[in-house]
Amino acid sequence: MKQKRTSVAKTDSPLRVVLVTLDNHVSGAWSRAALQLSSQAPSLNVSSHAATEWDRDPAALHATRAAIAEGDIVIVTMLFLESHIEAVREALASRREHCDALICCMSAPEIMRLTRMGRFRMDTEATGALALLKRLRGGGDKTGRSAGAQQMTMLRRLPRLLRFIPGTAQDVRAYFLTLQYWLAGSETNLARMIAFLISRYAGDTHAVIRDAMSYEPPLEYPDTGLYHQRLPDRITDDPKLLGKAAKKAVKGTVGVLLMRSYALSGNSAHYDAVIGSLESRGMRVIPAFASGLDARPAVKAFFMDRGEPIVDAVISLTGFSLVGGPAYNDTDAAQEMLEALDVPYLAAQGLEFQSLQDWESSSVGLMPVEATMMVAIPELDGATGSMVFGGRSERSAGEKFDMQPAPERIGRLADRVARLVALRRTPVAERKVAIVLFNFPPNS
Repeated sequence: MKQKRTSVAKTDSPLRVVLVTLDNHVSGAWSRAALQLSSQAPSLNVSSHAATEWDRDPAALHATRAAIAEGDIVIVTMLFLESHIEAVREALASRREHCDALICCMSAPEIMRLTRMGRFRMDTEATGALALLKRLRGGGDKTGRSAGAQQMTMLRRLPRLLRFIPGTAQDVRAYFLTLQYWLAGSETNLARMIAFLISRYAGDTHAVIRDAMSYEPPLEYPDTGLYHQRLPDRITDDPKLLGKAAKKAVKGTVGVLLMRSYALSGNSAHYDAVIGSLESRGMRVIPAFASGLDARPAVKAFFMDRGEPIVDAVISLTGFSLVGGPAYNDTDAAQEMLEALDVPYLAAQGLEFQSLQDWESSSVGLMPVEATMMVAIPELDGATGSMVFGGRSERSAGEKFDMQPAPERIGRLADRVARLVALRRTPVAERKVAIVLFNFPPNS
């Protein structure tokens, strides 16, 4: 922890912190974090840029490249798609040796290799402290925990191990601390991350701001936990607390899988609407999340008891496979988990690559990347009932890029789930089966 004077830093030279990431899910929290820091450093210039904007808005890509070209501290995350990588790789490479720090996380290898933080560079051979990076790959754990859980444990442990090792190890430690701040990306942690990076890496040109900055360690949140807007802190890992906040079940229980990052950043209006709509239909809702992109720990912890399901249906609102994300998926592992769960499993989509208004006016509907990532891959797992339930809205009254619900579609989703729950609770002899024959090829 670093504590310094809290007087306002005065300088004529703006310090530019630039975030380049896949989508806008932290944009609201990021701008609020920047506002927090503005009291310490009025000349601080903080911006965020989402790759999902670039295809539909060439001006957004131009603004991203311009921001990179002037950025003093540049942070890059979640760039996996080739079109996104190629759009900014040259700009990042050109800026690398001229900025104070370039931090690339959770992206394709060609982006990760551009990382430069003090003496730590990812394009050099991993030796000494740098070799510890390989430990984050997981494996070798005898407890049966997922690779994501192993990696999160190691992520917390490494900064403590590296704390007293001099030299490059301190920059490696800074990299891992940055990951900790980002992966627990609440408004508070994002502000602390920005302050930490400025304090450590801002150059002498911005010494006034650098020396005025104070920061705290990352706030820790559950890796696997529960979310509800009526919880005191909105997040917990105690099912008893959820029981006090959520409405009691009348007609059944529904598990809802969420993205931890959206819940932490406060960008959750679309989730709240789904939860509320299900509760209004007499459902007990268990909204759960897991760290990383493997939802199995949440399923095992909160949707099952002693290997048996305690829910009547599960809805995934993550937009990804049950096990995997934009860069990979493990269909076999997902199918094994769903087979053990043995309840209806639906996947609904929140739009990030386009706005709700763009989608509604489009003759195409979902973009190819959305149809692949959000529909086709989850269906390989065994998901059904794909439908859009919310997304970014150009008519948002709050933060421009925060997610908004699509009320009519959420109502349809809740009705569909309620009927599936009722069917599951109906004795087998009383169920009615309809068969629909698909006329393909036509006129045959």
